[in-house]
Amino acid sequence: MKAVRRFTVRAGLPAPLAELRTLATNLRWSWHPPTQDLFAGIDPELAERVNGDPARILAEVPAARLEELAGDESFLARTRAISDDLRRYLSAPRWYQRRQDELARRGDDPDQLPAAIAYFSMEFGVTEALPNYSGGLGVLAGDHLKSASDLGVPMIGVGLFYRAGYFRQAVSPDGWQVEHYPVLDPSGLPLDLLVDQAGRPVLIEVAMPGNRLLRAQVWTAQIGRVPLLLLDSDVPDNDDDLRGVTDRLYGGDAGHRIRQEILAGVGGVRAVRHYCAHAGHPEPEVFHMNEGHAGFLGLERIRELIETRQLDFDQALCCVRAGTVFTTHTPVPAGIDRFPVDLLQHYFHDGRLLPGVDLRRVLALGAEANPGLFNMAHMGLRLAQRANGVSALHGQVSRDMFAGLWPGFDTTEVPIAAVTNGVHGPTWTAQEIGKLLGESEVPGGDNGVGLTELRPITDALLWELRCGLRERLIGEVRRRLRASWLQRGASELELRWTDSVFDPDVLTIGFARRVPTYKRMTLMLRDPERLRALLLDAQRPIQLVVAGKSHPADENGKALIQHMVRFADDPEVRHRIVFLPDYDMSMARFLYWGSDVWLNNPMRPLEACGTSGMKSALNGGLNVSIRDGWWDEYFDGENGWAIPTADGVADPARRDDLEAAALYDLIGNQVAPLFYERRADGVPARWMAMVRHTLASLGPKVQASRMVREYVDSCYVPAAAGVAAASADGFGGARDLAEYRARVAANWSRVRVSDCELDVAESTAPVMGDVVRVSANVELAGLQPSDVDVQVVLGRVGDTDELADVVAVSLAPSTNAGEQGALVYRGSLALPHAGSLGYTVRVLPRHAQLATAAELGRVVFAE
Repeated sequence: MKAVRRFTVRAGLPAPLAELRTLATNLRWSWHPPTQDLFAGIDPELAERVNGDPARILAEVPAARLEELAGDESFLARTRAISDDLRRYLSAPRWYQRRQDELARRGDDPDQLPAAIAYFSMEFGVTEALPNYSGGLGVLAGDHLKSASDLGVPMIGVGLFYRAGYFRQAVSPDGWQVEHYPVLDPSGLPLDLLVDQAGRPVLIEVAMPGNRLLRAQVWTAQIGRVPLLLLDSDVPDNDDDLRGVTDRLYGGDAGHRIRQEILAGVGGVRAVRHYCAHAGHPEPEVFHMNEGHAGFLGLERIRELIETRQLDFDQALCCVRAGTVFTTHTPVPAGIDRFPVDLLQHYFHDGRLLPGVDLRRVLALGAEANPGLFNMAHMGLRLAQRANGVSALHGQVSRDMFAGLWPGFDTTEVPIAAVTNGVHGPTWTAQEIGKLLGESEVPGGDNGVGLTELRPITDALLWELRCGLRERLIGEVRRRLRASWLQRGASELELRWTDSVFDPDVLTIGFARRVPTYKRMTLMLRDPERLRALLLDAQRPIQLVVAGKSHPADENGKALIQHMVRFADDPEVRHRIVFLPDYDMSMARFLYWGSDVWLNNPMRPLEACGTSGMKSALNGGLNVSIRDGWWDEYFDGENGWAIPTADGVADPARRDDLEAAALYDLIGNQVAPLFYERRADGVPARWMAMVRHTLASLGPKVQASRMVREYVDSCYVPAAAGVAAASADGFGGARDLAEYRARVAANWSRVRVSDCELDVAESTAPVMGDVVRVSANVELAGLQPSDVDVQVVLGRVGDTDELADVVAVSLAPSTNAGEQGALVYRGSLALPHAGSLGYTVRVLPRHAQLATAAELGRVVFAE
């Protein structure tokens, strides 16, 4: 018999234990070992069974045990100490507040730091106790909020609460992925319902076609200092189909997906407004879109400004763009959310969803080459004045991919920067590593300082620690493998072999991630006999633990998993290679802690960043990876190995063959020999030198605290300054910029550059460094000299006359050149290169509120 509805009854706590409730509901416990240890001590067996989830421990521990603890002075003292520590963490000045003070002391304006930032994402992986994530994007978002909390950055997270979360994974007897969706009860999770002053749930309303309303209640999670708002459509006031809008993460058809994204974007902004009013939280000045899924938030903010500030669409757009940051994680066009235009018209045509916002302007924001599709990434880029990829290489890929939005500009000038992802060190570093390195939480959250900067640690001690972490991983492998085989239908009697799977003394390689085709889970199986030889090598064997989920609709990904499972099922090798189903944050920790090597072999350059190897590096794991994503910029030749690539090979199958062969050679000839090369005391000295170098060199670089500080400096602070400029003098700045943009649009087609001349000063045979003079006639049509920047662009040329290694220098207007209003522009520059050079003159828009000269996508070159 199935239950009609679920609900959770929370345990009553004795008064002396009341502070445990706060400690359990603030998810700082997920990266704070003393809090974890406190709850584990309540009932160690229960804690292990529920993965240390404090809320479940309090819900399931016997009342008699709670009464016993209520009289235990030692436990109460620990509880008070940890509770006091949490209060200090939540209130004491941290990096962000100290920076405000530093600016004030220097006489700078501390107001340039935004009062609040709203961070929107479709998923948040904070802890397995709140299963509201599917993979890397969500875990990154969770790490972003945690590090913002550690740094004191005033952030609000915004997303959706999925009643079924993401799917749980099992494998069938023949190795095929099987999904099931456990129903989550938010009242049993570390969440609180947002209520009004009368105690009634706050309901966010979003208009739907057919004169209907989509309503959502708002659950709040506390991530240290950062509130996370999760909208939930499963409320009685909704029609049945609308109750299911937030049923599953990344599930359903295009209609279901667009309703989710409308609720996340439009409803998310409305939820932020309610929360700030209710909690007295500062209103966000900056809005950060983590991918394009929440792009509709910009349209809602435009509606607000039209309605409350009496701005027109263009003026509101200028203001919204100034305060919006867009991060793309997508390295290929196929990964972008694109909806049929008629679906957009269905939801926006009657004006009820966004009153006062013209549908034609909405469609223009998402326009792409295919007129029948609405592109969410294009809308995100057009609504954000600042955009970035998530690694240096991905920034290049993104500039190439979206260059069409800025015609006439070289890809190097496309205004998409890069902020390389990072991971939250306190979450992903094993306690043993932190204690050994002497790390402690410091204001600013800068865990992971270089090993060389800390007290001396012998190779033997570090090796002993690494061996212990490997042994712990092997215990988890055996436990999970046995459970998987039982789930597949095996009997206890035939599973005695799982007790001896893996060897604590064998080189252990981890591979775990989502399973789209481009990540190539089965590249290692390209030549099964070569892999088998590596696994069973008598002197230098390896063992492989593999995990990952494929999207339920991705049949190709499921086939890759089946291929892997069938290979790992072979009795000859199953003690050396395993596939563990149901990959999640809980499993991931054991893999990152215990793997000697972290393997990553995507099809370059399709890995935007890929942070799993960062987490392994924090624990002394060495990366073996294709030079893609973060590894392309952080690999230095001593912190791991780069798998050679066959980038120029067009045939994917041949490329896979070549790169798989390179992988086998690398592991067999370099990685394994180094691991098994031992001193007399059994320590692999050269291996440990690489481990030390990894901890010292990568420890600071891969931290999410570094990432968040970069976002503050390069995105949030400039965005807040842009908002201040746009809203100054009753939004006079926005009106001025909108008028300027309209004037440029009306006159740009008539701007001309002619009669360009370059004169070499005092030399007929110029050499590098000589100063040359440049002049050009420029017709500005209806524009003023202050509206434009006229530049000479000089660089190397080859057979195609395309300029490379360019230098651009602005020219200054001189005298009138005729009745048509043309001006003579003049300037000079030193020749930057030797060899064959070329030049041109171009005109760019110029306005104080533009972030870059390329922002408007307009340029005129000399005829």
